[in-house]
Amino acid sequence: MKVENPVALQYILSDELYLLGTDKPLYEHLQKSPPEPTNTTLPEPEATIPAATPITEQAVPEVKTQPISFNYLGKNLKNFLVLVHYPDQEFIAEAHLTALQNILKRKELELHDIAILNMAGYSNSNFTEITSFFKPTKLLLLGKTTMPQGIATLQLNKPQALDGLTALYSFAFAEMMDSVDNKKAFWEQMKTL
Repeated sequence: MKVENPVALQYILSDELYLLGTDKPLYEHLQKSPPEPTNTTLPEPEATIPAATPITEQAVPEVKTQPISFNYLGKNLKNFLVLVHYPDQEFIAEAHLTALQNILKRKELELHDIAILNMAGYSNSNFTEITSFFKPTKLLLLGKTTMPQGIATLQLNKPQALDGLTALYSFAFAEMMDSVDNKKAFWEQMKTL
């Protein structure tokens, strides 16, 4: 049996009902009222007023979204985020990681000071989600394919202020490994980042 109005239950069921603790707040606003006396004389047909049905508020379930999480390399101790793109790696190619660590040493940083996020696994993530999670003060984007959705247009090898952080968009390591000019251009800007 389906009863739409909980007050009607007291007239249908003669036994006592017990509510669970979690259900009690839903019914506390309903007060038991004694049954209305019945009138044996019928009113005139034109004077009949339809009875108002009480409207009860139903609890709306709270919708919780799962917090976004990223799998990254490093500990992000200095809020320095490096975005890379390696579809065939979990984080970054070993040779490129070694090159990045050598660059970090020149800046007196270590792997635990930064966070390396492989965008190959997060191509649908937008800039706001990424910055909300990592809270970077410095952002290094290595290659065109590392650009998250919703990021402002960045110029190649020109550090720019972007939403409270300094961002540098440069060549991917694959483009730098065989080009001395690309390495020099990258390092000149990386020194100032």
